[in-house]
Amino acid sequence: MKIICIGRNYTEHIKELNSETPEAPIIFLKPDTAILLKKQPFFIPDFSNNVHHEIEVLVRINKIGKHIQPQFAHKYYDEVSVGIDFTARDVQDDLRAKGLPWECSKAFDGSAVIGKWISKDQIEDIDNLDFTLKKNEEIVQKGNTGDMLHSIDTLIAYISKYFTLKIGDIIFTGTPSGVGAVKANDKLSGFLKDEELFNIKVK
Repeated sequence: MKIICIGRNYTEHIKELNSETPEAPIIFLKPDTAILLKKQPFFIPDFSNNVHHEIEVLVRINKIGKHIQPQFAHKYYDEVSVGIDFTARDVQDDLRAKGLPWECSKAFDGSAVIGKWISKDQIEDIDNLDFTLKKNEEIVQKGNTGDMLHSIDTLIAYISKYFTLKIGDIIFTGTPSGVGAVKANDKLSGFLKDEELFNIKVK
């Protein structure tokens, strides 16, 4: 399986990072070793002094697809969750300044939190879906999939132009504004609507 991530998919997040709005989705990958194991804490890596939380809506691919048309993209996933794309912001800023790829800041071990999966059938409208991240019981990020620059179905179609999607592949669809640093002893919990789908500690 592969983890496919989308960058700069929410306007307000683009603004908070002083980045340019892309014409097409920005894609980067995480290896399976990036997945934070269940019931394990997130350990801040020793190569960064500024790791940020980025909550995102996730979808899991349920059948093989290539060159998927947008109108058929909804048939290629039936489960949704939320997760965190942990980002070593200081490392990323340095790499971006040098025009280098982001992977060392985005794809390190434990950088991908994946919450409990729920059936898409439980969701009334995938393009109007609220999600939140709480840090130490306080809401720090709040988003709605309706604010995406590129919808989930559009992303699936676009990604499948370049990569064959396989069963079990996971797509991180981008983060809203409100990203911020984590520190040891923080507690992070992610919600889709009002349902908590993950709860982790930072060490």
